[in-house]
Amino acid sequence: MLDIDPEQVTTIINDFIRDYVERAGMRSVVVGLSGGLDSAVVTSLACRALGKEQVHAIFMPELSTPIEDLEHVRLISDHLEVEYETIDISPFIHSIRRIYPHDMDEITLGNIKSRLRMLLWYGYSNVKKSLVCGCSNKSELLIGYFTKYGDGGSDILPIGDLYKTQVYQLAAHLGIPQPVIDKAPTAGLWKGQTDEQELGIAYEKLDRILYGLERKWPVDKIAQVAEVERSEVVRIHNMRRTSQHKRHLPLIPKIGLRTVGLDWRSPVQEEPFYG
Repeated sequence: MLDIDPEQVTTIINDFIRDYVERAGMRSVVVGLSGGLDSAVVTSLACRALGKEQVHAIFMPELSTPIEDLEHVRLISDHLEVEYETIDISPFIHSIRRIYPHDMDEITLGNIKSRLRMLLWYGYSNVKKSLVCGCSNKSELLIGYFTKYGDGGSDILPIGDLYKTQVYQLAAHLGIPQPVIDKAPTAGLWKGQTDEQELGIAYEKLDRILYGLERKWPVDKIAQVAEVERSEVVRIHNMRRTSQHKRHLPLIPKIGLRTVGLDWRSPVQEEPFYG
């Protein structure tokens, strides 16, 4: 049901990255290399599309970052023969916690960490005259499982139309190191955090639910295919509905003939004007 042709998908994404970067007048991309599956896949695809010299990978750990992530960043870097830089964001977080007038729970602080990383990606992209290449997948995007203006802040999302289970298929095709594939998915925003534990559902079942919602199947059919209770389908549907604001530019009231983000949608690969 969710099977893909990984070779075909690789070709499509490679062409997308190459064409978009070229038409933006750039030559390279910045990727946040976390040691996780998604960033490994995106880094691999970017290297294939642009060449490893044009991929600027950045690892941004802090105190709660698992040591395993550091090991896997090194493993991915060695495997792809791509260099990466490390920026420890712990001092930034310490400064924010010191001056912020209120207590912060884990989610609030986790979002701040994600937004700090986004700021540094874009600072780096300015220096390197690059685009920021995000690593969110379709499963995360559809239920809002990302930080608005954090890891959701990027110029392109090469795997944004692939469900998490499809990213695993692509990872195997690309030859991503097995320890990275086998590791439990985690955003690494606090100690012991895992995606599936936080979401309360395994990605395999989540993707089946989202696949059914994408095709507008009846709730009972989706529940049967995903092997979950009807209430779980409703929960995921509501997560998709309430997170809609995270997937769009800020809303603008309609006044002019064509409005940014509403009905002024120039083609991604529009040809430039020449005088």
